[in-house]
Amino acid sequence: MEHPRAQKAYIPLVFRPGEAYQFDWSTETVLLGGVTCRVKVAHFRLTHSRMSFVRAYPRETQEMVFAAHQEAFAAFGGVPERGIYDNPKTIVDVVYSKLVEGQDREFNPRFLSLMNHYLIDPTACTVAAGWEKGQVENQVDTLRSWFFTPTPRFDDLDQLNAWLWQQCLERAQTAAHPELQERSIWEVFQEEQPSLRPFRATFDGYVEVRARVSKTCLVTVDRNQYSVPAQYVGQYLQVRRYVDRILVLHEGQGVASHRRHMGRNQVFTDVIHYLDVLERKPGALRNGRPFQELPRAIAAVRQRLHGKPLGDHEFVTVLLMAREYGIDNLETACAMTLEQGAVNAAVVLNVMHRLANPLPPAPLCTPEALRLQEEPQADCARYDRLRGSAYVH
Repeated sequence: MEHPRAQKAYIPLVFRPGEAYQFDWSTETVLLGGVTCRVKVAHFRLTHSRMSFVRAYPRETQEMVFAAHQEAFAAFGGVPERGIYDNPKTIVDVVYSKLVEGQDREFNPRFLSLMNHYLIDPTACTVAAGWEKGQVENQVDTLRSWFFTPTPRFDDLDQLNAWLWQQCLERAQTAAHPELQERSIWEVFQEEQPSLRPFRATFDGYVEVRARVSKTCLVTVDRNQYSVPAQYVGQYLQVRRYVDRILVLHEGQGVASHRRHMGRNQVFTDVIHYLDVLERKPGALRNGRPFQELPRAIAAVRQRLHGKPLGDHEFVTVLLMAREYGIDNLETACAMTLEQGAVNAAVVLNVMHRLANPLPPAPLCTPEALRLQEEPQADCARYDRLRGSAYVH
């Protein structure tokens, strides 16, 4: 007798409120600013209520993992006890195979810092056993058809992510819970939310690497280059990658900060970082990369000085003021100088001094009700009388 073909069998899973969430990534196509691009979407799903959270990122790197968790916990209004994960390299460093005991994991140390910060117990699925986090894997397929078909069109990632969260809320309020079908996902989520632990202090979600400063005062981070102060040329500095910024430190102290860019082979400079070099090498002003895209008012002063004798040297004097007063204050001083009409370094310096040392405020007018009816009279003899009475005693 021919036996029926064996079918895969699974065990139904049950989760109590606030116990766990499942996490996964997907790759989706979107249109941002008129350009078709691929984004990585972080998926979270509370295993009891089935409440979903999705957020798009440019990449699937570890700092994106950290940011996604914090955004999800903030959206859920709390933190579950346990997280269920696949085995991506941003989370699991090593999978150890054991013949009898199954498979153990060595989680990434920085990922464990995130878990410890929120007191979450991380659980990694068995390799090739996606059913252990089947809720979020089903969510990936379902939400792709609902949210990413047809291709969504937005100006930027912020608009896309705001829309994605709104779609999650609307779906939760209209979709029935798969097990408690007489109730919506939103209703069950409202009951589960008090079981979540409070979401308070955020995790400092950076990835740190060491980078050497080049002779042109640049460090290379994720295939782009960012400037640091010239005094650190040739040294190794700590570079922290965040989702939206790059922070450079020397012995634990921040020395440079830049908005992070996701392209490749780009150079981003801060004019302040090069002022010491410019003071020694003023000839670099004309073709130096940091001086090509100055704030509008400062660039206008440069243009006015360019045609004058020694105008470039005079503009170097103007730029060096930013070392003491900051680039924003220098831009304000240049704008005020342009309004006055006479443009030279001395005028800009004068305006800068006035901005840094404003005139004292005008004296206040004392209301009549607070005026003294009898002004006190100066009487030095009172001091002598007091001295005399002291000797008597």
